[in-house]
Amino acid sequence: MRRASKLLSCFLVAIISIAIYSDSARAETQNDCKKPVYLTFDTGHMGVAELIAEVLQRQQVRVTFFAAQERSRVGDGSLGEHWAPWWRARAAEGHEFASHTLDHVYWRADVAGEGGATRFRVRPSAGADEGREMVWGAAQYCAQITAASDRLAQLTGRKPLPLFRAPGGKASPALLAVAKGCGYAHVGWAAAGFLGDELPSESYSNATLLKKALRDIRAGDILMAHLGIWSRKDPWAPTVLEPLIMGLKDRGFCFRTLREHPAYRGWIDGRRPREH
Repeated sequence: MRRASKLLSCFLVAIISIAIYSDSARAETQNDCKKPVYLTFDTGHMGVAELIAEVLQRQQVRVTFFAAQERSRVGDGSLGEHWAPWWRARAAEGHEFASHTLDHVYWRADVAGEGGATRFRVRPSAGADEGREMVWGAAQYCAQITAASDRLAQLTGRKPLPLFRAPGGKASPALLAVAKGCGYAHVGWAAAGFLGDELPSESYSNATLLKKALRDIRAGDILMAHLGIWSRKDPWAPTVLEPLIMGLKDRGFCFRTLREHPAYRGWIDGRRPREH
């Protein structure tokens, strides 16, 4: 009886040791990321959103989405109620979210204001003022960033990152300073990280864009694509997305969200508690 009890104890110890080792090995694998890249998606017509989500889930890749309330092919805008289940599902999968300005507002130029305050010539490509050129002050631009962030919080149930991406990546030092003053750091992308889904497919085939990306992307690069581009006849996503992810993995790259990016991690941690 004593021997049976001793054997049982040894067996339980072995099982527990294996479990601890497996958990430790898993954690080590997750943290052992020597060649990270940071895949990001801006909103678009959303026609390929479901297919992109399937690829990301299949490949177990987490990304950062920059969202605006843009026109979509089905339902209402990309941050409308039609797409609410899609955003909730992405949050459940562990993706991160940040503002792209609610009305996808393009910065056009700085304008000298009264008292030396810089104002901004802008043009929204969505919303009630779509296509209209206006001059805004700092408070109006900040309100646009915050409105998209607040809407993402409603849709996902998670607080978005204190980051934003100006549409087209277009901004001035004065605009970026204003955004930082209201709590948002700007995120662009690496030269090699421009994945080319906005380019005409007649001149830039999917095969050409894939080859270029696999050749040029380097560790630490922020990559940028969209949830659908109206003008491209041969859609980049999801055709290129999965071969790109698999090809980068084969080259030793791993995928991380911007929460883990060394240039933004301190900014993020200083402005929000970590979620557990």
